[in-house]
Amino acid sequence: MRRLVLLFVTLFALAFLAACGGDGNGADQEDTATGAHNAADIAFAQRMIPHHRQAIEMADLASTRARDARVSTMARQIRATQEPQIATMTGWLTAWGRAVAAPAPHSLPGTSPTSAPHSDHTMSDQAMASMTPGGDMDGMMSVEDMTALRNARGSNFDELFLAMMIEHHQGAVSAAAAERRDGIHPPARQLAEDVQRTQTTEISDMQSLLTEI
Repeated sequence: MRRLVLLFVTLFALAFLAACGGDGNGADQEDTATGAHNAADIAFAQRMIPHHRQAIEMADLASTRARDARVSTMARQIRATQEPQIATMTGWLTAWGRAVAAPAPHSLPGTSPTSAPHSDHTMSDQAMASMTPGGDMDGMMSVEDMTALRNARGSNFDELFLAMMIEHHQGAVSAAAAERRDGIHPPARQLAEDVQRTQTTEISDMQSLLTEI
């Protein structure tokens, strides 16, 4: 009988320790079928998606405006890398039941500002900026910046595109570093590492190209 009592006491103690355990991010951690994640993982995905979308919007302009073939190649490379990452991060947020920023109306063919699609888990970039800590990510271009890029042509476009994309990438690299430091979701931390590595290399390439054109 005494052994049985000791067994129950031991099992209770182990269950209590398991419930109280966890790492330093335990207060923000959520365990779901898709794996543990915290507020840093959510913020990283919510803020990186609009950031990537703007980079793709900038890259798409190169096909009709760039003069230097190397700029066009860099733009295609940026789209090819970041578009799948958007899909991946959108999948995480959907699985976590978290809001996903709606694409900007001007990036949706045939839509107007009042006809952009929304759902229970979709909100505008403006609303997302006010919801996420710190608002917009560093490196986001203003409306005026994007207008200037759309109006540029030839070598003027090339120089403006490279200068703007360097700044844009630097913001993404900074956000990725924060995710690797504060996040706990392994796939998110891996994607952040990929962003850091890829975009750091692209920054170097664009800086060199900027001095040559």
